[in-house]
Formats: sequence, structure tokens, C-alpha cells
Amino acid sequence: MSSGDALVICDGVSRVFGSGPDAVVAVHGTSCVIDADARVAIIGPSGSGKSTLLHLLAGLEQPTVGSVSWPGLLPAPDRAFQIGVVFQSPSLVPALTVAENTALPLVLGGATDDESKTEAVEALAAVGLDDLAGKLPEELSGGQGQRVAVARVLAQRPRLVLADEPTGQLDRATGQRLIEVLLTAATRIGAALVVSTHDPAVADRLDIHWYMHQGRLHTSSGDRILP
Repeated sequence: MSSGDALVICDGVSRVFGSGPDAVVAVHGTSCVIDADARVAIIGPSGSGKSTLLHLLAGLEQPTVGSVSWPGLLPAPDRAFQIGVVFQSPSLVPALTVAENTALPLVLGGATDDESKTEAVEALAAVGLDDLAGKLPEELSGGQGQRVAVARVLAQRPRLVLADEPTGQLDRATGQRLIEVLLTAATRIGAALVVSTHDPAVADRLDIHWYMHQGRLHTSSGDRILP
């Protein structure tokens, strides 16, 4: 197995929840490589293991079997700031403005107020929402809220962006606009992008297609999937 320009390597990874007869294998025997310039769609229905795999790639979950390594990223705890995760719902803090929500990870990471504000403004401009910087989350549409969640990730300038069904709660047109924002922004900051989705129209916007079925990862092309 060659790491090359790999940011993340999964080697024989399984994730099991529970034990005994009630155990659920969410991810089974998965090996894959995420390269520094990857544009990957992980396709599969709800419950197929897509979210768990993304959480493993992000380091939010630990494998029950196998290993996940990040040869192209910094060691923990600094690695957390090089990985940005866009969840299925925006998860914005209701009491904070759009700008404050966007800057929050930077503030928590120890950035100065000026640095946080500058990065937040640039990130919001990148997703076309700089004019809503002073609004509260309750004043946003679903699509706007999800774009703020994307801006919050982009403000970190991560090396790897993992988006978990980011269009799942949006209509088709809004979802397509959001994917365009993600692709453009990932290119702008030089990040790899991995998107889990059950929508073929979303998957078609990314170069590499991987498939999840009952916890197992498959590929139609063999691209960088390890035996």
C-alpha cells in the first residue's frame, strides 16, 4: 500500500456498535485512500454506513477493527483543524449571528478576533452570503443555513472537507447550488472533498464514485480501493 499524496488511509476498517446478538456492523472490512486532490462521492441508501465511514475518516469514530491513518495531515490534536465536516443539518448556534457562527471554530481554536472576523467574511462571501452576516439562524432558509454551515467549515481552510448528505434536506435546485459552492470552495482552498449522498445528480458532480451497501465499500472503477 503506497500513501503517495494520501491525506487519509483506511486499512481493513470495521466499526461495530453494540455487542453480542444485538451488535450492528455499520462498516465492514473497508480499505480506501483519500488523496489530496480527491473529489469523491460515496453513494448509498440511508443506513448503508456512509455516515459512519465519514466519521471514521474524520476521526470522530474509532474503528473496532483495522486502522485509520492521516499521513498527509498534522498529528492530533492539530489535525482536527485540517478536517472540516459538513453535517446533514446546519447545527448552527441559535443565539449567534451568521458571522459569529462562521467564526466560531476559529475562536475556539484560539484565533484572534480580527483573524476570525476576516476569515468569516471571506468564507461567507465565497458562499454568497456576506450580505446576511448579521442575521440569526432563525431568519435563514434551509438552503441558506446549510451554506452557512459550509462557510463555517471553509473558514478553517481545512485540507479535507467531508460532507455528509449535505443536500438531503434541500430541494433539487438548492442542492445543486450547494454542491457547486462546495466544489468551487474546495478548489479555492486546495482541499480534498468527499460527499456522501443518495442522489445520483449530486454524485455526478464529483469525479470518483464509491458505493456503500450493507456496510461494505465498493467501486465500479477500482480507483484507489485496496483489496
